[in-house]
Amino acid sequence: MEPNGILPLWKEPGMTSHDCVFRLRKILKTKKVGHTGTLDPQVDGVLPICLGRSTKVAEYITDQGKTYEAEVLIGFSTETEDAEGAVVEQDASDKTISRKQLEDALQSLTGDIEQIPPMYSAVKVNGRKLYEYARKGETVKRPVRTVHIDSIELLDDGDIWEGQNIRFRIRIRCGKGTYIRTLAVQIGEALGYPAHMSQLTRTQSGSFTKEQCVTLAEVEEIAQNGDIGSILQPLSYGLSSFPFEEITADLLFGIKNGQVLEEHPVLKTEPFVVFTYQGKPAALYKRHPDKPGKMKPEKMFGFPPTDEV
Repeated sequence: MEPNGILPLWKEPGMTSHDCVFRLRKILKTKKVGHTGTLDPQVDGVLPICLGRSTKVAEYITDQGKTYEAEVLIGFSTETEDAEGAVVEQDASDKTISRKQLEDALQSLTGDIEQIPPMYSAVKVNGRKLYEYARKGETVKRPVRTVHIDSIELLDDGDIWEGQNIRFRIRIRCGKGTYIRTLAVQIGEALGYPAHMSQLTRTQSGSFTKEQCVTLAEVEEIAQNGDIGSILQPLSYGLSSFPFEEITADLLFGIKNGQVLEEHPVLKTEPFVVFTYQGKPAALYKRHPDKPGKMKPEKMFGFPPTDEV
């Protein structure tokens, strides 16, 4: 039977997210595999993988908040904004940075902030990815983005950091589209020095945490034992950031047939509502964009719904 569910994978350094998908297709002998947000090859961390019917919810996991732990190095910046790139600006002076200065800089970058995506990124401009321009030595005007930073926590102890190059670790809780590399550069700017991100780990993606994750080697061993279902989360887990409502008798026919219906009260404050039948997701509805007071289906999950893993 084709595996269905969400696999909380721990991506190890040296692999792309697409490498992980390729390996899992071979291990699990299935083509229907999709990741939920790219991690750069040198970054490790939580990478939920959707299998079978659960690929329908991949985009919603991608949109959920993330938590990262990063090391910032103050002293020089790089062309890629991380440790992989060539140095572009250096400040070799002896520096002294207090804990208050650091915490003030971090606080100034919480909430809604603007970021310019790195040239070495997959953001498209004029139909081409930015890294394609960068690899040819070309520059192009990059779009300014607004991203949301819930919090930045300084993880290191101490009251003073001194030296030509200063390193410290932070934990970032943020929304979709945030570039932690760029955030590291912005922290440096707030302190008055060139900087870059020297290391990064994603510790949480949506509802998925580091503690739940398994490596590719562990997946392979579990699959060989025929027990892959033991490590999968159901499709419903990928929708856990949305409210769930059990389908009432008066809505049963309309939802079953994907009809436009009267707006459910929960949609006045929430972007989506998950309608369940016998406790399992049957449909995802949203406010109708053109008909005030109405709602329409965003995704249908089958009826009667199947949510097995």
